[in-house]
Amino acid sequence: MTAADSLQTELDRFLDYIAQVRRLSPHTVSAYRRDLDSLRQWLAGQGVEAWERVDAQHMRQWAAEQRRKGMASKSIQRRLSSARNLFRHLIRDRRLAHNPVAEVSAPKAPKRLPATLDADHLGALLEIPDEGPLARRDRAVMELFYGAGLRLAELAGLDLHDLDFAEGTVRVTGKGQKTRIVPMGRKAMEALRVWLKDRAAFARPEEIALFLSRRGDRLSHRNIQARVRYWSQRMAVDTPVYPHLLRHSFASHLLESSGDLRAVQELLGHADISTTQIYTHLDFQHLARTYDKAHPRARRRKTVE
Repeated sequence: MTAADSLQTELDRFLDYIAQVRRLSPHTVSAYRRDLDSLRQWLAGQGVEAWERVDAQHMRQWAAEQRRKGMASKSIQRRLSSARNLFRHLIRDRRLAHNPVAEVSAPKAPKRLPATLDADHLGALLEIPDEGPLARRDRAVMELFYGAGLRLAELAGLDLHDLDFAEGTVRVTGKGQKTRIVPMGRKAMEALRVWLKDRAAFARPEEIALFLSRRGDRLSHRNIQARVRYWSQRMAVDTPVYPHLLRHSFASHLLESSGDLRAVQELLGHADISTTQIYTHLDFQHLARTYDKAHPRARRRKTVE
């Protein structure tokens, strides 16, 4: 049996395990297969005959090889994660005593600041003309994205009973099925009240979804994205608009005004404050521009002829 054959046999056993025992989705199993096939082929080329002979140096060399080929940092991180899980499986089977990927990390991806819209552009975007019930629905959708800082899945999953107009709040089920209650904002509440009058004409008797398609079923993620894109083009907004950009704008504008990072973390539903801290970079950019414009020592002197 060749090195490639030996490695393939163990790999097939692992893939069967995650498909049959762990019941991962076919899409996830396929992703594991692609990642680990790449590693298997590389190891065979290095003359490594069994997974038990793989060490941390092999894994570092393999990751470096992916980098030289131009693979993005996130893709390398995913491949290393797949390998890490394979070796954990071998450790559970008492085939290995140590995971060779444990101390290997991919090169860090450069942090990209999320795009945002300033308040003026957002105001222009949200002035959606009253052209009928679907336009009024879309305005409520976009006002709620910006007014409550919701994720796409959170907004799409809202039901009628999640709204509390008396308190001015909406109950949201976020990542990990965690529930939080956030303020909606006056404009969002106004738009929602208008939409709820129209909604009755679309809804089936048993339908509890807040936002409905023209067919009367829950508005899909793709439909919501398409409608946000449509209105950004209609309203001639220069920046391409998508649901998460409205969430980013919500966070940035709140932090810019309040400086309260913990409060913004709670409103966004971030488990870790480090996720929220990216908005401090956006806030600093705003402060830096304000400083450059306003501070006497920051302004350039006019050249004296």
